[in-house]
Amino acid sequence: MLKIIHTADWHLGQTFFGYDRRLEHLDFLNWLRREVGICQADVLLVSGDVFDSPNPSAESQKLYYRFLHDITRENPQLQLVIIAGNHDSAARLEAPSPLLESMNIVVRGVVRRRSDGSIDTDHLIVPLRKEGDIAAYCLAVPYLRQGDYPQADSYAEGVQSFYTELIEQALPLGKPLVAMGHLQATGSELSVDDRSERTVVGGLEAVSPQVFDGKVEYVALGHLHRAQRVSGRELVRYAGAPLPMSFAEKHYRQGVMLVTLDEEERKPAVVERRLYEPPVSLWSLPTEEAEIEGVLEAIAGLPEGEPDDSSPYLEIKVKVTQPDPTLKYKIQEALKGKQVRLARIVAVAPPKAESSRRLTTYEEVQQLRPIDIALDFYKQKYGGSEMPDALQQLFNEVARENV
Repeated sequence: MLKIIHTADWHLGQTFFGYDRRLEHLDFLNWLRREVGICQADVLLVSGDVFDSPNPSAESQKLYYRFLHDITRENPQLQLVIIAGNHDSAARLEAPSPLLESMNIVVRGVVRRRSDGSIDTDHLIVPLRKEGDIAAYCLAVPYLRQGDYPQADSYAEGVQSFYTELIEQALPLGKPLVAMGHLQATGSELSVDDRSERTVVGGLEAVSPQVFDGKVEYVALGHLHRAQRVSGRELVRYAGAPLPMSFAEKHYRQGVMLVTLDEEERKPAVVERRLYEPPVSLWSLPTEEAEIEGVLEAIAGLPEGEPDDSSPYLEIKVKVTQPDPTLKYKIQEALKGKQVRLARIVAVAPPKAESSRRLTTYEEVQQLRPIDIALDFYKQKYGGSEMPDALQQLFNEVARENV
């Protein structure tokens, strides 16, 4: 039996609305070290986005290399395979390979080319060992950028051709295959309003999981932060991020995948989800849409105390029907003495009303006064509400001063 732990999307070095998350990442890495020991894992797969930035801080790199040192010292039998994601610098991640290989750590970030210009597929086929013997092969494919894959009409077609060629080369080796990738697969669910899960409009860069069907025992994917099966396939999985990367992810369940391969019986792999509880919660207030009075009432019910590194991150959503320059001050004052950390304030405006103006000629545009444009914009932004007289007066004064 070959036991594999699949994880991804650590995003070491990420700051959450200005807050340092180093202690949160340290908590996860310590938990992961314990899980490797408890599960007696033979292999740890990290499917990309080790760092949040291609130029990670010295502190983030220290955290990463300290983890690699400690986990291999505690688990001498463990083999690590790490691939670069779209947030990583492929060359930077792979640069220490000569040193890491002595610790049984394989890093693949760059797609190499042979002297004739063909893709060096041998470099990406990594033997996975159990007690010294080869038990399976890992297709360690990093995030593919333009030029990494064979010429094709689209990104998706190019990536699929890349995997097809790699699988065809590895199948004759006669061992179970495990594929790694950092990509968006068709049939997967993205986080709502999360910029780090970049996708082309219409999903044109999404890769079909059919390329793996019947040929690969397990597919260990990274890139999407929600842990999930892809298109209902039990053995094509996203491990998910160990920490929520945005408030859109606050209800996700974090963890890793424990995969057991029977390399002798060649039975289907068995996948178990190992859950991890992040040390810091994400809260959104109020639970129902409310104006500032309702928001202040909700804040009053928060726990008392001074915030620290374990205090929840707080998102405040407040319904606005007109401009209020004192909004942020009121909320910050109400939060004094509350054991939370304010991350952001979101002003929720009513649905935009349609513009009442339909300009068709240049002459009509010339006849518009600045106040007309301001009144129309205000009405659209605040759901049809009229601009208060006092605000109109201020606008006119400013407009006259700038004539």
